[in-house]
Amino acid sequence: MGSWAFVVISLVFLAGWMVGNGADGFDPYPFILLNLLLSSLAALQGAILLIAARRADQIAAELAVHDLEVNSEALALIRGIVAAVGATIPGEASTGPPG
Repeated sequence: MGSWAFVVISLVFLAGWMVGNGADGFDPYPFILLNLLLSSLAALQGAILLIAARRADQIAAELAVHDLEVNSEALALIRGIVAAVGATIPGEASTGPPG
């Protein structure tokens, strides 16, 4: 329901409905049946969009948790490297940063 193919098919269907039901069709000019059909379609599309948005939010939350875990692990590794480098340079660990 979110592609150009759907849009084109919908427009062709609507044009065909209007041409086929002009004055003598089973659904003449105010196109009440077509209006009911389009209203039902809009209601279904709204529900589908809400479901898709909820799923996208869930995926984003899972990715954020994963990013936090990776960042925490990286921070621990960096602190370990800094401690190891500080231990190998004499006098560097006790003096701290210049300043």
